[in-house]
Amino acid sequence: MPLQSHLLLLLLLVATSAADSVSSSSCSGDAAVVAAAFRYVRNFRQPPDGGGGGSPAPCRPVRELRLPSRNLTGAVAWAALANLSALAVLDLSGNALQGAIPGGFWRAPSLRRVDLSGNQLGGALRVEPSARLESLNVSGNRFTGVAGVDGLAALRVLDVSSNRIRAVPQGLRRLAQVTRLDLSRNAMQGRFPSDLPPLGAIRFLNVSCNNFSGVVDADAVEKFGRSAFAHAGNASLVFSENSTAPRRSPPPSPPSHLPHKSSSRKNDTRTAPARRTRKRKHLSVVTVAVVCGVVSVAMLLCLVGCVACGVLRCRQKRGKEAEKKEEDEEEVVAVAAAKGASASPVVLFERPLMELTLADLAAATSGFGRESQLAERGGRSGAAYRAVLPGDLHVVVRVVDGAMAGVAEDGDTTAAASAFRELARLRHPNILPLLGYCIAGKEKLLLYEYMEKGDLHRWLHELPAGQPDMDDNTGGDIWEAAEDKRSISDWSTRHRIALGIARGLAFLHQGWAGSGRPVVHGHLVPTNILLGEDLEPRIADFGHPSDATPEDDVYSFGVLMLELMTGQAGWDEASVSWARGIIRDQKGLDIVDPRIRDEAAIGPEGEREMVECLRVGYLCTAQSPDKRPTMQQVVGVLKDIRVAPASSSST
Repeated sequence: MPLQSHLLLLLLLVATSAADSVSSSSCSGDAAVVAAAFRYVRNFRQPPDGGGGGSPAPCRPVRELRLPSRNLTGAVAWAALANLSALAVLDLSGNALQGAIPGGFWRAPSLRRVDLSGNQLGGALRVEPSARLESLNVSGNRFTGVAGVDGLAALRVLDVSSNRIRAVPQGLRRLAQVTRLDLSRNAMQGRFPSDLPPLGAIRFLNVSCNNFSGVVDADAVEKFGRSAFAHAGNASLVFSENSTAPRRSPPPSPPSHLPHKSSSRKNDTRTAPARRTRKRKHLSVVTVAVVCGVVSVAMLLCLVGCVACGVLRCRQKRGKEAEKKEEDEEEVVAVAAAKGASASPVVLFERPLMELTLADLAAATSGFGRESQLAERGGRSGAAYRAVLPGDLHVVVRVVDGAMAGVAEDGDTTAAASAFRELARLRHPNILPLLGYCIAGKEKLLLYEYMEKGDLHRWLHELPAGQPDMDDNTGGDIWEAAEDKRSISDWSTRHRIALGIARGLAFLHQGWAGSGRPVVHGHLVPTNILLGEDLEPRIADFGHPSDATPEDDVYSFGVLMLELMTGQAGWDEASVSWARGIIRDQKGLDIVDPRIRDEAAIGPEGEREMVECLRVGYLCTAQSPDKRPTMQQVVGVLKDIRVAPASSSST
């Protein structure tokens, strides 16, 4: 055989071998990506075809990933799924997946249909622009907002019902291709129909159980049905006169000051010239009045505009500063994870055999990105992130910002580890325990138990009031929220929360074990009181260096007690003084929260208990610290006011 033939045969063999190698690598690559994406998801089993819906041939890329109702729990590594270049259909509906969805997931180039309904996903849903995505269903989750939908030019189906969204997604009106739109069972505020896509192209619409304003005409009611607008808004949402939908009664007309017809008959005898002269004078007066009014309004608008611009600039400046601080914190942690510190171990006190590193925390928090960041209102530490660790361990990873637990910002590793271990020894049913920590160079992270129910401020002031409507088949989160509100609106639960907070604070004031040195909280507010599944309170955000004293904590507890009993927010010295005056005048029952005061079975005994609890708030807010009781004394008084069940925790 000629030499050229040998060389040609050799080249063909090498090319064939290389092609087989690339094909095998590509096939195994998609399966590996799917496995990595569901690394922290319980009950996940790799489908035999790699995708749960694609071709059974093992060497084809994953085009469909269908895992509905598989009892999946935990957090998906969404950024990994974006690497599936052929993925067109994703169905993870009917599971119990948690966490947030990072924007990078939406960059998967072939995505057409996504169904994530019926999970426990939350946070703000930020969608990246896509020219292919046609259907998006995230109903039945816990999303608080949706952004970026205006970049989905091909979207035809959008379902965000049964979430916790308060504002209509911006840019929604630019989605001209949408034929099915479900915004129901949220708390959306917006204008109907100007904030929505063109109604002419929509075949199915549901905006019920929201807070819209605007006008619903008869054509819209006829096309989409009355149920599409049930409880869709407050008094600002009205139905036009020719609408078949029920209309609210118009407000009473203002009293008329016009003369009665019988008293004006004598005016008919006056001459026409006199009437014309009087009419011209009247028109002149009206013209002058109108001109003056217009000029006044214009000047007022200019003044308001100037003030508004100043306020807006101040707010934008503060917002940019806060945003920059958050970005700096994320960048510092991310850089620490990217460098050699990524191998820094995570210490878990109750699971010493679990081997985790900072890199694992980064993976569980989407790289410490905003998608996993929790909205903090009352904390004094740095940013906090939601994470689900192996073993279905739900935690909050908090970045230590400043000194904590007796450790300076630049404290050495040994001192910090020792201080964190001391802090973890503070265990009580009514304080939030420290589960572990990670020290990565200068960065320190603390791990706490994640409390699904949220904080006391949310329960007192944010959840919708009133009882759920048993005849309103709206299901989902609105029922859950109403049920939550009903649970905290009974007097026994309020008392149990107050007693639990008092017990936790009394425990802290007893001090570090064996030292006799009290642990002063220094920032006891409702946002730092977290509630467990049993509505048992847990005090969070303690262990910071503070100049406060135990007596200061007692005062803060008294203010919190007034807020818990009255249901009113925003307490300052003036409002505390106002409440103390009413309690001193023996009229405390007048300021008790009507939601618990009007409870059907409260009776005279319950009213007495409420007044006594207000008296506790009065004693704790005494102006002189020497006259305030200790928290141990407060616990005793609260226990005597209302006898708790035998199973209640004690100090």
